[in-house]
Amino acid sequence: MNDTARAGALAGFKVIDLTRVLGGPYCTQILSDYGAEVIKIEPPQGDEVRDWGPPFKDGLSAYFAGVNRNKRSIALDLRQEAGREVLVRLLDDADVLIENFKVGTLAKWGLGYEEVLAKRFPRLIYCTITGFGAEGPFGGFPGYDAVVQALAGDISINGSAESGSIRIGTPLVDLGTGLYAAIGILAAAEERRRSGKGQRVDATLFDTGIALLHPHAANYFMSGKAPTLTGNSHPNISPYDQYPTRKGNIFLGIGNDRQFRILCEELGKPALTQDPRFLHNPERVENRAALNAELTALLADHEAEDISSRLLARGAPAGAVLTVPEVMEHPHTAAREMTVELDGYRGTGMALKFGRTPGGVRGKPPLFGTSTREVLAEAGYSAAEIDDMFASGIALDERQKPPA
Repeated sequence: MNDTARAGALAGFKVIDLTRVLGGPYCTQILSDYGAEVIKIEPPQGDEVRDWGPPFKDGLSAYFAGVNRNKRSIALDLRQEAGREVLVRLLDDADVLIENFKVGTLAKWGLGYEEVLAKRFPRLIYCTITGFGAEGPFGGFPGYDAVVQALAGDISINGSAESGSIRIGTPLVDLGTGLYAAIGILAAAEERRRSGKGQRVDATLFDTGIALLHPHAANYFMSGKAPTLTGNSHPNISPYDQYPTRKGNIFLGIGNDRQFRILCEELGKPALTQDPRFLHNPERVENRAALNAELTALLADHEAEDISSRLLARGAPAGAVLTVPEVMEHPHTAAREMTVELDGYRGTGMALKFGRTPGGVRGKPPLFGTSTREVLAEAGYSAAEIDDMFASGIALDERQKPPA
């Protein structure tokens, strides 16, 4: 593979990243995985998730390391006018500025998008990630994943009658907002190719939390009924649930009559397909409890990994419930290159595979401010000017303690 291909589809795309915590860094890691140059500008105290642990290794928290590879870290005090002047110089040849400050922060610093940045950098794509956006009753309020899961309805549909509503185990709203932001940035870049103009991309956790409510929102819009907690089962499909076996649990995702026939054949009871209660999906949903009782009894003599592999081979969706360590060491994970390693760093792989320009892991997650001098020199600052910036606290390569 030549260097151009290895560089990735976004080679030459420059991103100035003012984000921290999760949604923004996840977005910019996606862009960087596929070749974008991402300069992560951290405040003097650093991205706070550098302290979110344990675990820690080689000076990094796992939380930070998971969403910040392939980036260069520099540290600037943007509260000082001189620090903001450096930011403006870095934007001279940038394609994207992405930030997740409190609404109005850049405007307060004299760098509002419409008032200043769009006029000075008409091709700049400006992406903001906030909890709730600027407008509406919650406009300007701070937002964290679980808080927005609660306010956007996501917690209300997760869990069972026995457990009550439960936070979704992965920070789905933060990660989804990062994905939407990446999509928005790339869509704006494509439109810029035609118009020559940049634009604002406004991504919020609240909007994402609602956008991810499928099929529960669609069911509500059509039926007028509030969704109920269904645990592992699906409100529209049956059997779609988790079942115990002799060894481990299995999840069945049977979406049509052909798959149901295969399931019944593999479980040794093909006559179940002729039961009037289970003929088609609507009947199976209506008689979910009776069907679950039948399947639980039939699966009791099987082992989860064996029966799931047999079902998958015949085209019936089923999966043994694996632990995270089991997944990371699974041969299919290796076949899909869904773990990556570089000089002691190990992380999840890239979900999208490109035929000609795959991108990849070029750099480990950076320690704080390790590229500050290098990036400033590339921006045209002399060694003396850079020394002055360090002396005045505008530029840094060592973290300051946060104010008490």
